[in-house]
Amino acid sequence: MRLSFTKMHGLGNDFMVIDAITQTVELTPEQIRRWADRHFGVGFDQLLLVAPPTLPDTLFTYRIFNADGSEVEQCGNGARCFARFVRDKGLTQEHTIPVGTKAGRIVLEVTDAGEITVNMGCPRFQPEQIPFLADTPAKAYPLELPTGQTVMIDAVSMGNPHAVLDVPSVDWAPVAEMGAQIEIHPRFPQRVNVGFMEVVDRQQIRLRVFERGAGETLACGTGASAAVVSGIRRGLLDSPCRVLVRGGELSIAWAGTADAPVMMTGPAEPVFEGQLTSAD
Repeated sequence: MRLSFTKMHGLGNDFMVIDAITQTVELTPEQIRRWADRHFGVGFDQLLLVAPPTLPDTLFTYRIFNADGSEVEQCGNGARCFARFVRDKGLTQEHTIPVGTKAGRIVLEVTDAGEITVNMGCPRFQPEQIPFLADTPAKAYPLELPTGQTVMIDAVSMGNPHAVLDVPSVDWAPVAEMGAQIEIHPRFPQRVNVGFMEVVDRQQIRLRVFERGAGETLACGTGASAAVVSGIRRGLLDSPCRVLVRGGELSIAWAGTADAPVMMTGPAEPVFEGQLTSAD
């Protein structure tokens, strides 16, 4: 049996995208980990599965698996690649594409110029919704690390959990070391993505993100959304905000209220097509 796939990226955040509508797909965590290996497999940050709809008023189901085989709720860069994939493959010709995720329904908008805007949904700040262990909601929380160091974070859910730290320079931020410690911190029972944010001015930030189950990636759409939301609600940023990540640039807009959705705009690019045999 052969399984067709497409390799894609959104600002360097790379994906293996599989159509589970026109072909039968069976996945195991071990198989995903093998395919994710950049030396012995395809190599990717996440695997995206395009599946039939399960939620009302959606055209597809969007499933996301990290390189370690774990399934997660949301991925913004992946959502843009998802939108381009279903149009490129003729699965839909709609410009407005509602899809279901583990975090609920999201809407993808494809412009004639090829830019893709994703309605990321509303941010969540209640600790139990993130989830994050805290007695009361706050805009900053002290977090003690295993080294004994205490850092201040903001905790935000964009359908998946994020911790946002302010840093004077992302170039010097201890992303690998501190990101790995915070990702598995016991106050985040489902682990967490860790964003290191440098505020350039009120409408521009630089950002590096250590993603749970993947490590640092070149871009993270939900991480960019969480960072801008955090900056706006703490009075540091204005909307819309330009987010400079190592893979390029995203635009994030948010009206600043808990009932307002976050809108993310950026590119999505195919890299190559491939096939896997059953032996793979």
